[in-house]
Amino acid sequence: MNIDETLYQSMLENQNCLKISSKIEFPVFDNFNGEKDLQSMREQYRKRIEPWLSAALQTEHLSMLIGTGLTMAICSSADVKSSSMAKAKFGEDFSTKINTYAENAAKQMGRGNYNIEDQIRTALSLLHGYEIDNNDKAAKKLGAEIDIVLTDFSNSILEAEKSFMTALESSDTIQSAKAEFALFLLKSFITSFSSRTATRERTHIFTTNYDRFIELACDYSGIKILDRFWGKIVPRFQESPATIDYYYRTPDAKNEFRYAEGVVRYSKIHGSVDWVNKDNAIYKDCLRFGAEKVELPKDKTYRDHLMIYPNSMKSVETALYPYSELFRDFSSAICRPNSTLVTYGYGFGDTHINKIIKEMLSTPSTHLIIISYGIDERLVGFLRQINLAQITLLCGGEFGSIENLVQFYLPKAAIDTITESASKLVDARKGYLDRAEVSAEVENEL
Repeated sequence: MNIDETLYQSMLENQNCLKISSKIEFPVFDNFNGEKDLQSMREQYRKRIEPWLSAALQTEHLSMLIGTGLTMAICSSADVKSSSMAKAKFGEDFSTKINTYAENAAKQMGRGNYNIEDQIRTALSLLHGYEIDNNDKAAKKLGAEIDIVLTDFSNSILEAEKSFMTALESSDTIQSAKAEFALFLLKSFITSFSSRTATRERTHIFTTNYDRFIELACDYSGIKILDRFWGKIVPRFQESPATIDYYYRTPDAKNEFRYAEGVVRYSKIHGSVDWVNKDNAIYKDCLRFGAEKVELPKDKTYRDHLMIYPNSMKSVETALYPYSELFRDFSSAICRPNSTLVTYGYGFGDTHINKIIKEMLSTPSTHLIIISYGIDERLVGFLRQINLAQITLLCGGEFGSIENLVQFYLPKAAIDTITESASKLVDARKGYLDRAEVSAEVENEL
């Protein structure tokens, strides 16, 4: 077994993995005599992790890729049920056929176990096959099954949002406190990565999630979102990438403008539970956070209406619209020199996304920071294909926990000018204080 394979095997066998620069460690946090020893060890690692992340977050181009792991972590902290990516049932006539093909396709793509997205993709392909073959009876029956699956799937997404809001507004003090703490963790997490100095390029957050927990955190944190949707009542998806930004005029200058702080670019590359298709265009529906269900227009089905990957509507001229545009945004954002991509809660099971990340890493000045609660074959399989020198790893129950990450390891917001100024003052006065201590020692000796 070569050195790399020994490393990968160690990653799979250990609970935690930390790689900063060229040093790889497998810390153990569960054999302490007391809380004091645990905090001491966390402080030692914080002194290494926090400055490293602070430097990485100030690179020229910064992007984030957030997966379902974030929603699961927040819902777990709030003690509410998260949305499910579990396998669906397509009826006795189609389930075996769909599951067999989805399983084989997932293995060929290196995804491991297939999930509901693989099933929906397969079911839609099978439906198109029936339509091409003019098998109207089978097409109608399968179409009804797909609508049931999409209905249940969207309801599970909305149920997670509803449960969270119910807990947040609950009269039960304990339940409400848990939800408020979870919201605090979510806001702190997003703020740490999004509040770069305004003169830097905006952080671009990409997510495969269909829910709207990230949008909720941005609203509560006062973070302004720039995406491809424009409008207030019926925001419409724009084909051209957005170049509009937020500025403000300085009071002491006539024609001088400055970038507003707390602004991010945001792309949901797999669509969203509130994206709908209408008249060959994509709109963002006015669906409140915590709604019971998606309201369908008259004579519309979920296949016709709901825009979640891979549910590409027949009525939209381009088969992969709008996902193709969103993936191009992802590629153009990260495949640049001096670019850093941070992933959290992403399981490296999407081949189309992994391909773009590998393309990014073909540029030597790019860097990938992987923060993950678990270490599995998908992650290790991805690491086997790339240059580890360009990777930072914070993996396992200690570093990947949203609570530990926010409370112990993430840097404070980059726009925290008070801390920055205080640090500069301490450094500037260090020489003076050292001289004062030496003078005091000389006087005592005399």
